[in-house]
Amino acid sequence: MNPPVTDPAADPAADPTAAPTAAPTSGPAADPSPEHTAFGPPLRPLPLSAPLHWLALGWRDFRRCPAIGLFYGACFMAMGWLLMMVFQQAPAYVLALSAGFLLMGPFLCLGLYQASRRLERGEVPDLGDSLMAWDQRTGTLAIFGFVLLVLEMLWGRASLIVFAVSFDGMPDFKGSLMALLDPDNVPFIVAYLAVGGLFAGLIFAVSVVSIPMILDRPTDAISAGLTSLRLVLSQPAVMLLWGALITGAVVLAMLPWFAGLLVAGPVLGHASWHAYRAAVGAPAGDPEAGPG
Repeated sequence: MNPPVTDPAADPAADPTAAPTAAPTSGPAADPSPEHTAFGPPLRPLPLSAPLHWLALGWRDFRRCPAIGLFYGACFMAMGWLLMMVFQQAPAYVLALSAGFLLMGPFLCLGLYQASRRLERGEVPDLGDSLMAWDQRTGTLAIFGFVLLVLEMLWGRASLIVFAVSFDGMPDFKGSLMALLDPDNVPFIVAYLAVGGLFAGLIFAVSVVSIPMILDRPTDAISAGLTSLRLVLSQPAVMLLWGALITGAVVLAMLPWFAGLLVAGPVLGHASWHAYRAAVGAPAGDPEAGPG
């Protein structure tokens, strides 16, 4: 009795020259990770109420590690006092540097991002660990910090030009505040706010989630900045609300001699970490620790 003839076309296993069928994998070929997409990690759609949720999570993290939060809050408050003391005789620089200081927050809050990251993983945050968070991505953070510094210098120079063309000489500190409140100086006020709004919007757009992203995953400064910019351009309503809440909270916190920054600063720092997590998510191989 002759054995049955097997058709190689019907049974690939019987053909020794047939290429083996590739098994499904969980790597980039089967399921591209966010780090391997052309335009950076995919962004999640955010509801308009998301910024309020981030603030609530920021307050929760502040309560879970109050010592770390108060340390950074005291630093913010002290920096505000220092700016006022050093630049009292140069009001144009005070206004520009104060505004720039507020928008450098994502970089200055690096230790708070690290604390929230530890809490998210179920770990106990440590002040020393938060202070050394920059050591994980030194080169990338330095490049991004340099970009922010250049933007801040351009902002300061533009502010000086507005002052120079609006007044006969530079007013003193009190005079500059009176000028901002004088209805006769409406053109100056409009020009100054326009220049400030342009640079503020640009710095906010490129930094709103970029610093937490650099801390959290192996990425470069350009990709992080572009991801942040994509988020602002793709979901402008949510990000405008988030920017308005940050600005309002910081302005109110500055009124009693910067004392409000003692709490508002760290809460906003923790909340910014949750804004990043909500918009970008966790990197591949580092699953999030449950819903926030």
